[in-house]
Amino acid sequence: MRSWRVPVAVLAVALVAAGCGGKRAAEESGPAAACEAHEGRITIATGNSGGVYYVVGGGLAKLISDNTKLKATAAETGASVQNIQQLAAGDYDVAFSLADTAADAVNGKGAFDGKPQQVQALTRLYPNYTQVLVRTSSGIDSVADMKGKRISTGSPKSGTEVIANRLLTAAGLDPGTDVQAQRLDLAKTADGMKDGSLDGLVWSGGLPTAQITDLTTSLRDQVKFIDVTPLLPKLKEVNPVYDKGTIPAASYGQPADVPTVVVPNLLLVRADFPDGSACAVTRLLFDRKSELEKVHPAVRDVVKEKAALTDPVPLHAGSLDAFGG
Repeated sequence: MRSWRVPVAVLAVALVAAGCGGKRAAEESGPAAACEAHEGRITIATGNSGGVYYVVGGGLAKLISDNTKLKATAAETGASVQNIQQLAAGDYDVAFSLADTAADAVNGKGAFDGKPQQVQALTRLYPNYTQVLVRTSSGIDSVADMKGKRISTGSPKSGTEVIANRLLTAAGLDPGTDVQAQRLDLAKTADGMKDGSLDGLVWSGGLPTAQITDLTTSLRDQVKFIDVTPLLPKLKEVNPVYDKGTIPAASYGQPADVPTVVVPNLLLVRADFPDGSACAVTRLLFDRKSELEKVHPAVRDVVKEKAALTDPVPLHAGSLDAFGG
């Protein structure tokens, strides 16, 4: 929930407060061209507590609160699909999302079939790496080998679940019947891998993800990453945003680099998010990027030269101002 307080010049300065639900009570007065945040409170939808969204979102909330008139708080969520649904509903003001899920949302496809969502992007962020980790004893060397296995496909309504189901489909499997899909958050997934109740997991996140580090450290050679890049051509048929990347060996202390599929992350808002605040938050993210890098190293991969590359999700007008039009 949020409460916007937007200054409006009449003869004296009046503060107009909006109620709960994230709906803006008053339009900005005069040119909001100034790249300055309005006074108010905002909430940021992040992801699982063990994931990078949650860590970076908390850091971003502090950065905004410490450097603008806005007071921001970060909330743990199920991630991308849920984030967009609740952002559009007004429950949150800013949301992290995978670019493929956001593209589905604006095009009314996938989880948003027939219901296009009116969301816009503040910026493109770091890429998410598709991390498929399996127990060495499971006999799984490819996604196709997951048939009949107990696989964590991520939290319900998460971007991880979207990618996991698309990987399974691309491998010729039915996610609903061919695998014993466990729709678990990352903490419960880690527990399942440790106690042997899971054969493998799919996780989409930045590098490194703390709970994946925990698994590779505690289980060592009992787990291994698998290469999912042979499925990339089929994934690109679904959404061209998917690309090839590499999980460096050093990320999790592995014997070799692991080829994988990557997808960018976006920071989203509704179209009614004030231009001045959008500009201020976007500019702050890049001006104080080094501070966010201390929160999590994934932020190093946030590149200003690619920040406006959010198609098909439209870039918010305030962010266009932040990037110089």
